[in-house]
Amino acid sequence: MTAATAPSVRRLRSTARVMLPFPEPESWLDVETGDADFPEAARTFFPYTAFDGVDPSPRVLHAQAVERLEEGHVGRLTDPQITARLRARYDVVSMLNRHADPDELRAALAVLRPGGHLLVESPDDPRAELESQGCTIVATARRSAHVPDRVATRLPWTLPALLPTARVLDHTLALLLAGTRFARTYRVIARKAPSVPSAP
Repeated sequence: MTAATAPSVRRLRSTARVMLPFPEPESWLDVETGDADFPEAARTFFPYTAFDGVDPSPRVLHAQAVERLEEGHVGRLTDPQITARLRARYDVVSMLNRHADPDELRAALAVLRPGGHLLVESPDDPRAELESQGCTIVATARRSAHVPDRVATRLPWTLPALLPTARVLDHTLALLLAGTRFARTYRVIARKAPSVPSAP
């Protein structure tokens, strides 16, 4: 992600905070994690969780080398080899700031343990697809399409006096647009169906 559109630490922590009502996960996979900014922010609330990441770029290996991730996997979650290697391994999978591709949602469910949670932030509403896969939607919200720091990061360096005002404007816009028709990002938490015990 470029600096101009990268979510702020505050926004990332706000996203991670929505998982606090659920038991602390042992393992969490962040999809297309890049430099693992989200796992780094989420660790504030989940210090005992092992965070892994998958990303098509080698940045994920650097994130592992600097200990932002326990394990980094280069590739896409929909790659059958990656899906098979990670099958039923995670308590939480996060897919943030991306379109809700049905193939990717199915791959995310494949790597979740029974009863695990999938956290999705997307401009598309993923609920129908997730329910068709047997998931229970446990939380849903609309999120502002405005990412804080977009105004502040575009200010010319010659105007440093405006920076504090721009930051306030950024966060005010994000708050005002949240929950309105301009909030075009869906945030959904879905629970994968628990495994059914086999009959004796």
